[in-house]
Amino acid sequence: MIKANHGVFVFVQQVDKTITNVSYELIGKGKEIAQELGTKVSALLVGSGIKDLAEELVEYGADRVIVIDDEALETYTVEPYTQAVTAAVKEYKPEILLMGATAIGRDLAPRVAARLHTGLTADCTGLEVDKEKKGLLMTRPAFGGNIMATIECPDYRPQMATVRPGVMVKRLRDKEAHGEIVLFDAGIKKNHCCVEVQNVVKHIAHKIDIQDAKILVSGGRGVGGKENFKYPYDLAEAVGGTVSGSRAAVDSGWLEKDEQVGQTGKTVRPGLYFAVGISGAIQHVAGMEDSDYIIAINKDGLAPIFNVADVGIVGDFKKILPELTKAVLAEKSSQKQ
Repeated sequence: MIKANHGVFVFVQQVDKTITNVSYELIGKGKEIAQELGTKVSALLVGSGIKDLAEELVEYGADRVIVIDDEALETYTVEPYTQAVTAAVKEYKPEILLMGATAIGRDLAPRVAARLHTGLTADCTGLEVDKEKKGLLMTRPAFGGNIMATIECPDYRPQMATVRPGVMVKRLRDKEAHGEIVLFDAGIKKNHCCVEVQNVVKHIAHKIDIQDAKILVSGGRGVGGKENFKYPYDLAEAVGGTVSGSRAAVDSGWLEKDEQVGQTGKTVRPGLYFAVGISGAIQHVAGMEDSDYIIAINKDGLAPIFNVADVGIVGDFKKILPELTKAVLAEKSSQKQ
C-alpha cells in the first residue's frame, strides 16, 4: 500500500549545534500551514551529536522532531545531507518541505528536489494555503524584484520551497509544549559524490547582521554618495544601531550587498528603523514595513515612504541627522551624570 503525502516538514539548519533563526521562523509558519491543512508540522534535525536540541524545537512549535544523528553529518557537505533529507522524506512522505534560503539551504534544496523528482520554489517571501485546492501558494520576487510571482506545484510531492530569512515570525517559546521525538537512521553511504573536509577555517565577523540589529539607520539614493554616509554612520554609532541601505545605495557601490534591505536584499524587523533619503519603492518597503517604529527623513514631502512611517521629517538629512546625533549624545551624557 502506497502512503499518501501528509504533513509539513521543516529542515532545521544547525551549525556547531546552534540552530539558525530561520529554522524557528519556518517551524512557526509550518505550524500555521499545518493547522490550515488539518495536519502536523515535523522538524527534521540533521547533524552529529545534536539529539539534545530536539526538545527545544518542540517548545517552538514542532509536533514531531525527526532526528538524523550521524558522524558523517558533523560538518555540512552536500552529498551526506542530501542522502539524509531524501531518505527521511521518502519514509515519511510529507506534503510540504520547507528550508531556509541560506547558503546551506540554497545548496541543499535543489539536490533534494531533483532526487525526489519534484519542483522547488526558491527564495520565497510568502507562503499561503489555497483555500479551495489546499495546495501551497509560494510567493517570490521575479524579474529583479519588479513583480511578485505566486507559484504552485500541483502535480508532484512534496511541494518544496526555500524561504528568505526574516520574512516569517518565530513563535513564542512554550516550555510546557509536548511533542514526539523520533530517531531515524538514514543509511548514509559514502560514494563518488562525497567530498572530504580537511579543515574548517572560521572567520569571526565584527559586523552585525542587519537582520539581527535592533536599530537600523538606512540610506537610499537620496543620500547622494558614499561620502555622505558618514551622517547615517554617526547616528548609528550614537544610538547603538547598524547602517543598512536600499538597492539603489548598494547598486551605486555605497554599501555592501549584505547590507541591503528589500525584496532583493534582506527582510528586517528592527525596533527602530530610520529611512534616510529613501523614496519608499514597494520593493524596499516590503523588506522593512514590519519594523516596530519607522522614522523617515526625505526632502520630498510626497515620498511614498511617509505612508508607512510613524514619524516623517521633511528636510535635508545633512542638517537633520547631525542635530539628531547631537541630541542623542547629549541625552546619553546627561544620563551618565
